[in-house]
Amino acid sequence: MRMIAPLAAIASLAVLLTGCPKPKPPAPAPVEEVKDYTRPLPPGQLGLRKLTDPNDIPNFTSACINMGLMKESIDYSLDFLGKPSSKAYFPYGQITHEQAVASLKAFSALADQHLSPADMNAKIREQFDVYISVGWDMRGTVLFTGYYTPIFDASMTKTDKFRYPLYKAPADLVKGPDGAILGRRGADGQITAYPERKEIESSNMLAGLELVYVSDPFEVYIAHVQGSAKLRLPDGNMITVGYTANNGHEYKSIAKEMVSDGKIPKEKLSLHAMIDYFKLHPDEAGEYIGRNPRFVFFAQSEGGPRGCLNEPVTPRRSIATDKSIFPRACLAFIATKLPWPMKDGIEEMNYTGFALDQDAGGAIRAPGRCDVYMGVGEQAGELAGRTQQEGRLFYLFLKPAAMTPPALPAMGPGDANLPPAQP
Repeated sequence: MRMIAPLAAIASLAVLLTGCPKPKPPAPAPVEEVKDYTRPLPPGQLGLRKLTDPNDIPNFTSACINMGLMKESIDYSLDFLGKPSSKAYFPYGQITHEQAVASLKAFSALADQHLSPADMNAKIREQFDVYISVGWDMRGTVLFTGYYTPIFDASMTKTDKFRYPLYKAPADLVKGPDGAILGRRGADGQITAYPERKEIESSNMLAGLELVYVSDPFEVYIAHVQGSAKLRLPDGNMITVGYTANNGHEYKSIAKEMVSDGKIPKEKLSLHAMIDYFKLHPDEAGEYIGRNPRFVFFAQSEGGPRGCLNEPVTPRRSIATDKSIFPRACLAFIATKLPWPMKDGIEEMNYTGFALDQDAGGAIRAPGRCDVYMGVGEQAGELAGRTQQEGRLFYLFLKPAAMTPPALPAMGPGDANLPPAQP
């Protein structure tokens, strides 16, 4: 019993000397990664990575249930790849022009067999190599948005109502061999940067190049951003105008500017919200539109809207990507959420589907962005405006072994006298 007191004294002394035990500081809150979907690809790196683990390859079964419009879209890509100029964009990594063409033809032939979705999936996995976009984060994350072709009333001549022009490309605009805008050629032959939107619009420097007139300055801007428009003339005839060039300046989103200025809440931002805002505040349209330095030139085209390959684009079967990163006209597969028109309105649904890489866009830059073409008209515009979801972007190429014709059997001693094969 006498030992208890000395031990207690020693314990008390230890507490006095060391102090009370200090609680551990709380772990710092994880820093949320800022998503930069326009993060550029590191120099020298390819935008696609080949998948070698079968478990990483997506299941294509549900996408094989409905293959509507795929063959037409493939034919448009084959038409582009059939032009000698298309060979300048290959090889893409180790993918040759010949392999790109063979991939589309093989996939089209598979679709002609009318296999069950499960059998189609098995054939695709057997015959095709699958590549994935590295995405903005190098982990395959891609932001999918939508675009469409608006329909506006218009006039070929300027009137009190129709006084906002879409312009043809000027003769002094210089393009490189790959279509990139180099600038403006002066009288001395020197090439300088083409003026920004504000200077173009304020200087009237494009007088005489008016292609057609619409009734609202924001309709002009929508056509610039979407890259095409269907225009209804006073006599009822419809014409199509499409992108032919731009002034070489980078696209800047005025939607982000409007959110930043508190004009539209971020959660309510849409193309329709912007249209409604400028209807109520028409005096602000020019100021915001001028914040985007990129300016687009148009040409009248036959038939429906066309993409940057100068081939028709197809709803949900055509996508727009950064053409400095992804292979033109090639077969893609997207896995994301897309809005669908339902009986009670528009609903976002999981979506997997095949598409062709047939277009580009001013805002579509880097491996983390992809634009899905949603079609023509008001409903397509509503769908496009609601498309903003992360997902995965894949490309399919025929395996080299599937391109090689089987070797002929060795000839035996008596085979030399066989008759020649019939043509």
